[in-house]
Amino acid sequence: MTNIGVDQVMTVTGPIDPSELGVTLMHEHLYIDLFKISGRYDAAGMIDDDDLIAEEVSLFKAEGGRSIVELTLPGIGRAPERLKAISERTGVQIVMGSGWYREPYYPAEDRIDRRTVDDIATELIDEIENGWRDTGIRPGVIGEIGIDKNWVSAQEERVLRACGRAQVATGLYLNTHAVRGGGLAQLAVLLEEGVDLSRVVIGHADSYPLLDYHLGILDAGATVAFDNIGDPRLHEGRVLRLLLDLLERGFREQIVLSHDVCYDHSLTAYGGKGYVYLQREFIPKLIEAGVGEDTVQVMTVDNPRRLITRRGRSTRIPR
Repeated sequence: MTNIGVDQVMTVTGPIDPSELGVTLMHEHLYIDLFKISGRYDAAGMIDDDDLIAEEVSLFKAEGGRSIVELTLPGIGRAPERLKAISERTGVQIVMGSGWYREPYYPAEDRIDRRTVDDIATELIDEIENGWRDTGIRPGVIGEIGIDKNWVSAQEERVLRACGRAQVATGLYLNTHAVRGGGLAQLAVLLEEGVDLSRVVIGHADSYPLLDYHLGILDAGATVAFDNIGDPRLHEGRVLRLLLDLLERGFREQIVLSHDVCYDHSLTAYGGKGYVYLQREFIPKLIEAGVGEDTVQVMTVDNPRRLITRRGRSTRIPR
């Protein structure tokens, strides 16, 4: 059983004090390939251009941004060494994700369908404690752990349980992918594994802007991520009204914001929102609607800091 540090944030360049996080985007991608699975023929993913990505990240820094949570996982293009290089080049702190995405994207060599939950959890804990391969680059979040539809498949349940056990063992927070609902089903599995739901973020909650769904997640103690901010496929007016409703109900400590940039056309170089739409466009709309700057601070600085800060736990898999 290995003891770990308390109140620590792990970035791709090493541990930092939580106070250094500053304004943080909680769900982004700098390198990602989504089009390589069988049956998907659109060019989904990000351009493989370090210079361009560095420029886009630097724009975020110029707007006052300090940190980015990068949730790309193995199987869809995670690039730990390149993330470290981008962080060193731009001065923006990057927190790397870990785990397995959603069933169609599980790497065949990881044999998720043939392994026990404990075996999968042990592999994840090892990476969290010792780093990716021999680079020493360590993840600072478990996720984004996804479900492909709005229900949990058998293999996805296995991964969720393993990630839940790794979360309990290591103290990292856990971020899910739950497009168009499904977050409550994920929480049910994680709760069975003893996960403290205050350490869980349900991703893409704004893709399912129904009040009862959000209240179910929040009442369980988890955090909802409005992480598709600026996505033209969403009805932003409806998303904004829902966010304002939740704030009026007193849930500001359980909301985080981001863009989920994962396509070329989302970059500012291609006319998209980039990593700056939140600061340039959406936050001014919140303030115009009467949201105080203190509440903006809670959602963009305080909540990310609370979640990303690793809590001291034992690396023994819970039974």
